[in-house]
Order: sequence, then structure tokens, then C-alpha cells
Amino acid sequence: MTATGSLVCSLRSALRALVNGMFKLTHNSFALLGLAVACTLITLGARPDLREQGELHLRSWLQARQSVEAEAENELDEPSERALAADPGGLPKEQARVAFWLSKKYRVAPEPLSVLVGEAYELGSRTKLDPTLILAIVAIESRFNPFAQSPVGAQGLMQVMTRVHTDKYEAVGGQLAAFDPVTNLRVGVQVLQECIRRAGSLEGGLRYYVGAANLEDDGGYAAKVLAEHFRL
Repeated sequence: MTATGSLVCSLRSALRALVNGMFKLTHNSFALLGLAVACTLITLGARPDLREQGELHLRSWLQARQSVEAEAENELDEPSERALAADPGGLPKEQARVAFWLSKKYRVAPEPLSVLVGEAYELGSRTKLDPTLILAIVAIESRFNPFAQSPVGAQGLMQVMTRVHTDKYEAVGGQLAAFDPVTNLRVGVQVLQECIRRAGSLEGGLRYYVGAANLEDDGGYAAKVLAEHFRL
């Protein structure tokens, strides 16, 4: 046998030995892992206190992880990071129709309206409120002017009483967020939900929303909102 042939045979033998060694090591590692798991399960079964501690640690870790993910999601949805306008052509057909109809009636550009319409439909899906009802309230309250303010301090698209609902703005940047259109829309929907639950009906909820719950007459507010809702 030549020197080259001897070298090849030696390399093959070394390679086989290495492969066999790795297989045994892996096999033994899995066996040890299985043994460790079995011992852990037996110990936890015999020691309920250790099992409870483990469950508490796992629950805490999962909750912490969920909080981190939620914070990251909120950071991505900061008012300053959101688009203020969008192409109406990117909306579903029904939403695009609503955006163009509102644009024509209230003389507002369809691009920023497209963002609001899309958000209203998203909120409607989550809250089980009709999105066109949300948009009808915006129309009656502010005519889609995000900087509107009433003499009594109601602000933004949905004319939310900012000083009354400061808690709802704390997590989204404070009271100045009332002038961010999407934030105001979200807070306004929260307030509307609370009003409807308190009143027990949509019409009653609208009376609460406009501050006329204890008055004999809401000035035609509910009728105006429902009429615009019907038109939409």
C-alpha cells in the first residue's frame, strides 16, 4: 500500500471514530436530558410547594413578556409615527365610498379622511359599534375638524371633554393627544361605549354623550346623529 493509500485509510478511520463518538455523545446527552426531566417531574410531584413556585415564576415571566410586547406595540403606534393621510384607493370599496362621500359633503380632503374611515371601521369591528355611527358623531360634533374646541372645553374630532377624561389620555401622551385625530377617535369611542352601557340604549347613550342625560331635551342631537348615520 502506498503512503497516500495509508493516509486515506487513516483519515477514514479517524472520521468513523469521530462520527461514532458524536453519535454516542448525542445519544447519551438525550438520555441524560430525559433522565433529568423525569427526575424533575418526580420531584415536582412529591413537592407541591416547588411546583407552585415554578408555576408562579413561569406566570410572572409570561406576564412580563406580554407587557414588553404590548409596550413595543404601543411604541409603534405613537401619534407621531402614524400616517396622517392615505390613498383612498387602498381602502375596501365600501370604505372608499364613505370617504369620498364625506369628503364631498364636508369639504375635507379624501386622503386624511381615508385614515379616519379606516380607523372607524377597525374600532367598529373591535367594539361592535357601527363604524358609520362613529363617523356620524364626528360629522355632527366637529365636521371633521381635529382642532375644534367648544366653549365648554370639548376638543377634537369627537369633542371629548378632555379635562373630564384625562385618565384616557394618560397612556397616549397626555391631554394634548386630544388633537391627534386617531387618538381622539379612539378615546371618543371609549366614552361612547360607557355612555351606551350607562343608558342601556343607543339613543340614551347619545344623550349621555352630549351631556343631556338629565335634561328634558337634547336639542335634537341624537336625531341629527342618527339621520347622518342613516345617510352614510
